[in-house]
Amino acid sequence: QVQLVESGGGLVQAGGSLTLSCAASGRTLSSLIMGWFRQTPGKEREFVAGNSRSGSATRYADSVKGRFTISRDNAKNTVYLQMNSLKPEDTAVYYCAADFDTQYGLRTDGDHYDYWGQGTQVTVSS
Repeated sequence: QVQLVESGGGLVQAGGSLTLSCAASGRTLSSLIMGWFRQTPGKEREFVAGNSRSGSATRYADSVKGRFTISRDNAKNTVYLQMNSLKPEDTAVYYCAADFDTQYGLRTDGDHYDYWGQGTQVTVSS
């Protein structure tokens, strides 16, 4: 079993920044591909960013490219999502997720991820 706990969400004005953290336990982070997703009521869950087991490979949704950065500290078993230049449309519940099946590389479909955190709310005011 893997437990994922997100933190760092909150209320921020447009143009501001937030850093989300996702602490993993139950398995070493270096064995997992990690992703960040977000969801707003009435909308499909959306892939935001992901990184490989070493953190050397990353992937971003077009909507956040250049503004968000995913990183990880495998020694601390923690993944981060640095969010800059936030926009009201970034408002959502953000979830981190872990993919065990690393043979397929970094995937953007949440259905392939095995464990999920409880989510953290990010609200961007205009």
